[in-house]
Amino acid sequence: MTDPIELARSDAFARRHIGASADEQRRMLETIGYGSIDELMTAAIPEVIRWHGTLDLPAAATEAEAIAELRALAERNRPMVSMIGLGYHGTHTPAVIRRNVLESPAWYTAYTPYQPEISQGRLEALLNFQTVIADLTGLPVAGASLLDEATAAAEAMTLARRAGKAKSNVYVVDADTLPQTIAVLATRAEPLGIEVRVVDVERDELPSEFYGLHLQYPGASGAVRDHAALIAAAHERGALVAVAADLLALCLLREPGAIGADIAVGSAQRFGVPMGFGGPHAGYMSVRAGLERMLPGRLVGVSRDADGSAAYRLALQTREQHIRREKATSNICTAQVLLAVIASMYAVYHGPEGLRAIARRTHDVAARLAAGLTAGGVELAHGAFFDTLTAVVPGRADEVVAAAAGRGVNLRRIDVDRVGISCDETTTDEHLAAVWGAFDVTGVEAGSEVLPAGLGRTSDYLTNPVFSAHHSETAMLRYLRRLSDKDYALDRGMIPLGSCTMKLNATTEMEPITWSEFAELHPFAPAEQTEGYRQLVADLERWLAEVTGYDAVSLQPNAGSQGEFAGLLAIRSYHRDRGDDHRDVCLIPSSAHGTNAASAVMAGMRVVVVACDGDGNVDLVDLDRKIEQQRDRLAAIMVTYPSTHGVYETGIAELCAKVHDAGGQVYVDGANLNALLGFAKPGQFGADVSHLNLHKTFCIPHGGGGPGVGPVAVRSHLAPFLPGHPLHAEKGVGPVAAAPQGSAGILPIPWAYLRMMGPEGLAQATGVAVLSANYVAARLRDHYPVLYAGNKGLVAHECILDLRPITKASGVTVDDVAKRLIDYGFHAPTMSFPVAGTLMVEPTESEDLAELDRFCDAMIAIRGEIDRVAAGEWPAGDNPLANAPHTASMVTADDWPHPYPRSLAAYPGGGDRSAKYWPPVRRIDGAYGDRNLVCSCPSPAAYE
Repeated sequence: MTDPIELARSDAFARRHIGASADEQRRMLETIGYGSIDELMTAAIPEVIRWHGTLDLPAAATEAEAIAELRALAERNRPMVSMIGLGYHGTHTPAVIRRNVLESPAWYTAYTPYQPEISQGRLEALLNFQTVIADLTGLPVAGASLLDEATAAAEAMTLARRAGKAKSNVYVVDADTLPQTIAVLATRAEPLGIEVRVVDVERDELPSEFYGLHLQYPGASGAVRDHAALIAAAHERGALVAVAADLLALCLLREPGAIGADIAVGSAQRFGVPMGFGGPHAGYMSVRAGLERMLPGRLVGVSRDADGSAAYRLALQTREQHIRREKATSNICTAQVLLAVIASMYAVYHGPEGLRAIARRTHDVAARLAAGLTAGGVELAHGAFFDTLTAVVPGRADEVVAAAAGRGVNLRRIDVDRVGISCDETTTDEHLAAVWGAFDVTGVEAGSEVLPAGLGRTSDYLTNPVFSAHHSETAMLRYLRRLSDKDYALDRGMIPLGSCTMKLNATTEMEPITWSEFAELHPFAPAEQTEGYRQLVADLERWLAEVTGYDAVSLQPNAGSQGEFAGLLAIRSYHRDRGDDHRDVCLIPSSAHGTNAASAVMAGMRVVVVACDGDGNVDLVDLDRKIEQQRDRLAAIMVTYPSTHGVYETGIAELCAKVHDAGGQVYVDGANLNALLGFAKPGQFGADVSHLNLHKTFCIPHGGGGPGVGPVAVRSHLAPFLPGHPLHAEKGVGPVAAAPQGSAGILPIPWAYLRMMGPEGLAQATGVAVLSANYVAARLRDHYPVLYAGNKGLVAHECILDLRPITKASGVTVDDVAKRLIDYGFHAPTMSFPVAGTLMVEPTESEDLAELDRFCDAMIAIRGEIDRVAAGEWPAGDNPLANAPHTASMVTADDWPHPYPRSLAAYPGGGDRSAKYWPPVRRIDGAYGDRNLVCSCPSPAAYE
């Protein structure tokens, strides 16, 4: 273990990433009674899993060196003009949005808005997003984003099955659907017993029985068709219909809701979000009335606060996976919030007329391109299109695609006889000339509109004033600032959320993601144009395999939930490959995060819960019982390590051996890998597969609820069953995401983190994370019981404070404490997970001692306030905790009827008054919001 002093070089990145100085670490160690971090880790981590080597990684680079190396990798990419289409398009990100959202820590370091009072800015942005989606699709309720178009389509497939009344297990998919969507649908359908039947709906009749229908609008070929009669026919058979729609096309084309669709899905990528070699991009879903309570993922609603003022919150939270567990219908936890915010602001900035003009110009250049091709004798497969053409060139497709590439333009080779060409808002006259040249035609000066009669849009959209008020850059800049000022993010202070790892997202790590060489590559660009990305991916796969002890890694899963699903699919495929189709039971401890159970059900497994003992560990006696009961059917166990309770369980190696002896595989959830790096390797202490949360351990920012990346790492026997992709050379099981490398656009972040930390820095970060958690536990233990601990009373990287006895004695709830922390200038720890009535605290390695002490001092002061309530000094319903958080308008009102002073309400703890964060709203009434669901921008009158 490297001593802290050795990392104190002025140019060592680890010195910047790790908050506590060497002297502060020594003081913290003294508080908990250890002489060094290595001594602490030896006591905390069971020796049976302890790894004593040095990670085989490159020595730490300085920030300047890492940026130079990333520049060299970027230069090996060749972003060409992309006219490939297939759901990925060139777009202009307005500079005011790029600088003030994508590149702003006020937006990208925020967490999921579980504390809505301090998340009003991003919640308003997400409400704008939902309004954009609902308006453009013509369906009344939209969610706050999904992962990408293909997985959104898969969610629609399962939603239709839940909501429909048809008994069939057949899901019909139009043959003109994006190929990656068809592949992801097939991956998702097979474990659930759904038969995906691909049908050319233009030529072939629908089956006599099916429960759902998926249509692409416009089609992957570019064809624009009137699906109204087809949708009506599907409804007559009792089926629900999902339409995957292009948002920009919907500015000109009749909306899915108007032609009878039940569900609309798609991607918001072309609304200002760079292609990024495949992501991250905000997927979307909207539904007709009656389906809103079945929506997967997040839904932002309008409620009211304690003063009756309108306020935003996440609605219908009882749908959460950790409540419904194995009954959950989706494992989506968070999604692509940062990208949804960008897309929503793109719509706010351009407004309805601006979007219509962009769509009109995009169609016009496509029509002009088509006119030039047909004038030159090139046959087009479809006469009606929006932005994409299919050119028929018998036997010449390869020649044409190569000729276009020679002119700097990438086209899509469909097959030997057909070439696909897509236009977008970035298409220029020079691009058209290059395409015409590739086809050996001259081109024309103008084309005519070719949208089908009767499919033109007649309804209005984006009529709310927010979409007409911010079209100048000055107005937009101030709107973004006003929203971010309402929020609490890491740029304000510590976010001590247990299980979420809100550590530093370093500027040097973030900087490369907006470089054009990384941001502007199409995921299906030819391999010779993407050498830099492929090297970066190979480096990351190798480094992640090394730090985890596994043999192979796939970076395709674009969220932790998708990584879980991919890992369980690998286990399922492994058993089936061996003829063990009957192995379908997945053991899951009662303490596990709810996505574990939901992922297991999605992977076709039956969940059997294993109890935890009084210390929060997996009950090995109950494990023996469950293994014996399920021995012949046992497929896997999913276990988080360190445990969800924040403890290094001593029985983990024994647990792995027991499951292996019964023929099962061991899945170790990698959510808490930041407590293991450099000290233990799951792939070497008995695990077969893990997903890794790059948005936790490896510094991809949470972005208000996403993006995330959840790669899956496996031992060699599972490597053949990692996700493949239909448009990629690599083999494997079906894809779990739309793009071959998932959210590749943000992979430079973990690459930079690993490169700059080096082996010693990573181990030091782990040690300081564990040190910080034990320091907090030691300071607070006399004020709040620490619920679980491991060897010698130590916790891992997080600790659970048990408020249940305090609530019983005083009536003060965990919610009261969480809201009161806002007055002290903190985001609350994780509430009531994994144990109701508790707070789970994870300080991370990035916070310095002053911030840790500020938090501990606030918690101790709050305990003093609780004692005054318990003693009857303040009424149970009128005290600083019950009324928290306190807004500026509340404490400056002429009337102050409360039995405690305004100063205690506004400035508790004697903190720096000049740095005071004021929440914009008082405590929000969640039940009211669920009863009165409003999930798109209300009229201005609603705020009066």
